[in-house]
Parts: sequence; C-alpha cells; structure tokens
Amino acid sequence: MPLPQLIHDWNAYADPGNGRIPVFNDETLRDGLQSPSVRDPEIPAKRDLLHRLAKLGVDAVNIGMPGAGPKALAAVKALMVEIRDHRLPIHPNVAVRTLEADLAPVAEIQQRVGIPLEAGAFLGSSAIRMDVEGWEVDYLVRLVRNAVGFCRKHQVRVMMVTEDTTRAHPETLKAIYGAALDEGAQALCLSDTVGHVTPDGAAHLVRFVKRDIIGDRAIRLDWHGHNDRGLATSGAIAAWEAGADRLHGSILGIGERCGNVALDQLLMNFTLLGKWRGDLSDLPALAERVAELVGMEIPANYPMLGRDAFRTGTGVHAAAIVKALRRGDVDLADLVYSGVPASMVNRRQEIEIGPMAGHSNVEYWLELNGYDATPDRIERILHLAKHSNRILGEQEIRSAVRDL
Repeated sequence: MPLPQLIHDWNAYADPGNGRIPVFNDETLRDGLQSPSVRDPEIPAKRDLLHRLAKLGVDAVNIGMPGAGPKALAAVKALMVEIRDHRLPIHPNVAVRTLEADLAPVAEIQQRVGIPLEAGAFLGSSAIRMDVEGWEVDYLVRLVRNAVGFCRKHQVRVMMVTEDTTRAHPETLKAIYGAALDEGAQALCLSDTVGHVTPDGAAHLVRFVKRDIIGDRAIRLDWHGHNDRGLATSGAIAAWEAGADRLHGSILGIGERCGNVALDQLLMNFTLLGKWRGDLSDLPALAERVAELVGMEIPANYPMLGRDAFRTGTGVHAAAIVKALRRGDVDLADLVYSGVPASMVNRRQEIEIGPMAGHSNVEYWLELNGYDATPDRIERILHLAKHSNRILGEQEIRSAVRDL
C-alpha cells in the first residue's frame, strides 16, 4: 500500500489557512540575545547568521535594538550594510521604544544605507504593566501618535507592537492600535510577552484584532510569542490559522526567560502541514552554529535537531524500523516510529543498544557494521546491554564482538 494511504492524517481535515503561505520573522539576533544565559556574538558572526537565514528562506530578520547602546547600534548598521551589499532577500527590522531618541537612529540608518528598515515600536498595553508604571491609556496613545507620526515624517515603516497583548483589555488595544493606524502604521504585532496565552486564546485575540481593529484595511498582522507555559509553537500556529500574517521566532527558541517561539519548530510544522516549501537540510548546521555562537548546548531531546530526535534503543521500535528497512522501504522506516521524517534534515533513523533493546537492535547494529549476526554475538551483546543502565558505546559493543 502506498505510504500516504498508511497514515490517516487528522491534521488534514481542514485548511484554516485558506491557501495562505506563512511568513517568518527571525528574532535570534534581538530577542534571542536577551536570554540571560547566552553570549552576544560579534558582528562577523551575526553577518554569517544573516546569510544562513536568508538561504533558509526566512522573509525578515530583527537585527537588533539600536537604543540598547553603542555596540547594538554598530551591529544594526553593519547588518544593514551587509543586507544591502549582498542583496540578501530579507527585510530588516529593529525593536525600538516609542521615543524619538530610539526612532531617530532608525531614520538615520535607513537614510545612510539606502534600504528600508522597519521600526518595531513597542510599548506596554496590559493593565498590570500600566499599574506598575502609573500609566494611563491617554498617555500611551500620545506616545503612539508621536512615535508613528515621527516615522511617517521620516518615511520609516512602523510595526506597532503592544507588549503583553495577551493580557490586555480589548478597549486598550483598540485605543493604542487605532491611534497607530490613524497615524499611518503599516503593521501591528500581537505579543504574548510572558507566554500566557493558550492556542485558543491566541486564535480569539487574532480574530478580535482583525475584525474589530484592522477591518478591511491592508494591514499586516504579526504574532510574537514566548514559551513560559510550553505553548509557544502551538500558540503561533493557532495565531496563523486564525489570520496572523507573519510569525516571529528564534532559532532553538532562545530568548527572555523560557525563550521565544522556536523558529525551527515553526518551519518543521508548516513544512509537514504542506504550507511551507523551503529546504530544511541546512537547518541543523544553522542551529549548531547558533548554539556555538551564543554558548549553549542543544538539548538531546530537542525536536528534529537534538541528538536523540531520531535515535531509539527500544526493542519494539527498532524491530518495526528494521522490518521496513529489510523491505527496502526507507520512507516507511523513516515514519513508522517518527512523526518527523529524519530525511527532512538529512538525518536517518538510528538504532542503539541499551537496557530496553531487543534482538532486532543487535542484529541491525551487527549488519550495519559489517559483522555476521550470529546467535552467540547477539546473545553476548544483548546480555551486556540488559545489565547496563545506559546505551552502550560503540567501543563496548566492538569489544564484546572481539571477545567471542
């Protein structure tokens, strides 16, 4: 039976995207670097990441927060020049406060470099933040009007970002976003700043903003999420299904506290949903490069990119994979015990030998490594594995084979 007929895909019952193609904004070089546990790479490394992201097919990149200090400002300038000189097919944006001190450098950089630089102008919107700061809605509206008006005067595109959107009152959002649109903002960004929202909540929020604030205006709607509840990826997908146009994320999900939406997981999921047709074969190298530059390790169980993503030491799983391989059906072997094809990222299913192993694990290893799978060898290795508390290393297995 053909492989597609062997999988009843409950994900395919509806097409809430209505034929739309998702667009992605990478936050690795801005919000990703706000993680307290990472290093800030030097400018040459950031240039390298820009090229890798462009090759991956990411549409836009947040290249920093120029108001954060001289180093951040220098990086933004350098990356703008890199995009211009190499004609990289990515749209740059930066995070700025709704203050002229932050906005003026954006206008200046755009003028000097000669390519558009979108200002992601942000301010708090939830009552809890307003209470802490002593803000009133009228004060926020004045900030918005002044900021967007300044950008309009200097021909800088504005994405109006409300922090903590997912805990903000509807009337507050109407006031802030309404003022931004009146002044000429080209895009709105909904932010789940503290990772509060569930997928249903994300969908409700997106539908509200599109229906009650944007209406029939041609305004791009972005979604920026965090992972404090472990729902960042599913929340972003729900936001897109409800009508968001562009999704933000960082490689490996790095960012404030528990991190951002993981961009790599978005790309994986939208590829599997048939909504995105980029090439993910270079994604592992990009993720490893990011991990190296910021000084972190990729967790072994990280989806698609972790060391264990396509490894098994379990006898039942291994037996099914081996049966498929012996039929010569690599695609079947890649999916019988995996929701993500290893081939998507140029990997393969790996069968290890450990305490949960069965005969199939050992037979496969012996055959793969050029040994005859004799009963004595199988039993010797299996005995060693059953008395171990972990996966056996290659040298341990070879030593057991040599001792026979």
